[in-house]
Amino acid sequence: MNEAIKTYNDQQAALDKAICDKLAQCICNALPDAENKIWHAHPVWFLDGNPIVGYSKQKAGWRLMFWSGADFEEEELNMRGGKFKDASVFFTTVDEIDARRLKRWLKKSRDIQWDYKNIVKRKGRLDRLK
Repeated sequence: MNEAIKTYNDQQAALDKAICDKLAQCICNALPDAENKIWHAHPVWFLDGNPIVGYSKQKAGWRLMFWSGADFEEEELNMRGGKFKDASVFFTTVDEIDARRLKRWLKKSRDIQWDYKNIVKRKGRLDRLK
């Protein structure tokens, strides 16, 4: 894991840190070849420069967002974005994180991707990569 993400997680309150550490561990295990860094002030994992998954603190809890998650056909990823293909789930405790379910979503994040890397070049148009 990128040192900046470890620092980010370490700066959270104890209960939040536990959630962040669990998410980061699961993501790193499932996507070992993904680049990970702090991007727009939040931990994000990338495959070939394309953002795949990240988490951030929101009013409702910790939001785990999959950039292409709307196409995963997963009921639990119920927080869908508007004009993009993102989908999210929220966690308020570490016990809510189901590692098997998260592993399934992370596999789908590798298999189902929209091209966010080139969205600016394409003037907001998303193209399917996988």
